[in-house]
Amino acid sequence: MEAPLLAPSILAADHSRLADGLIAVENAGAKWLHIDVMDGHFVPNLSFGPQTVADLRPKSDLFFDTHLMLDNPQDYIDAFIDAGSDQISIHVEPDYDVETTLEKIKARGRKAGIVFNPGTSVDSLEPYLKKVDLVLAMTVQPGYGGQSFQQSVMAKTKLLNDWRKESGLSFRVQVDGGINLDTARICFDSGVDTFVAGTAFFKSSDRTRFLETIESMA
Repeated sequence: MEAPLLAPSILAADHSRLADGLIAVENAGAKWLHIDVMDGHFVPNLSFGPQTVADLRPKSDLFFDTHLMLDNPQDYIDAFIDAGSDQISIHVEPDYDVETTLEKIKARGRKAGIVFNPGTSVDSLEPYLKKVDLVLAMTVQPGYGGQSFQQSVMAKTKLLNDWRKESGLSFRVQVDGGINLDTARICFDSGVDTFVAGTAFFKSSDRTRFLETIESMA
C-alpha cells in the first residue's frame, strides 16, 4: 500500500467561491484536489465541466484528480487534459471502449483511474488493473454528496488490495462517499490508501487536523 493520502472534493465547497475552496484545501496541507464531473445522465446530477478545471488550474499546483461520471467519457478526455487535469478516472459501467479510453489518457501523459459503483462486480475491473494508476471504489451511489457510507464495499477493496499484492501492481485504491474520520479507518483497514472527503472535510472545524489524522493512519 502507498502512504495514506486525502483528496478533498471541491464538490462540497461553496460553488460561488470555488477558488476559496481551493485555497482551503491548500491551506490544510493537501496535495490532491478531487474534482467530480457529472453529466445528468450517468448520474442524476450536474456539476463541473472542463472550463471549471481550466479556471482553477492557474490558481494552484495541486494534483487535479478528476472523476468523470459520464455516459461518454471517451469524448471528453482531451478537453479535461487540456484544461489541466493530472489524473482522469472513468467508470467501468457505461457502454464504451474502456481500454482504449484508458490508453488515450496514458498516451497524453496523464495518470488513469478506473471507477466502479457499489453494486458493480469487482471482477469487471480485472482486465484493466495493469493499465491504471488508481482504482476508485464508490462507497455511495454516485450523484449526490452527503450520503451514508456503504460498508459492504469493503469486501471489494480488500479483494483489490489482495490482487494488487499478488500481482505486484502499484495502483492506488481510492474510496469516495461518506468518508469521515471513522469510515476512513474502516477503509484503511480494508486495503484503501486514498480517501476522497467532501462534506466532512469542508465542515471540519480543523481541516489540517482532519487531513493529518487520515494521512497518519499508516
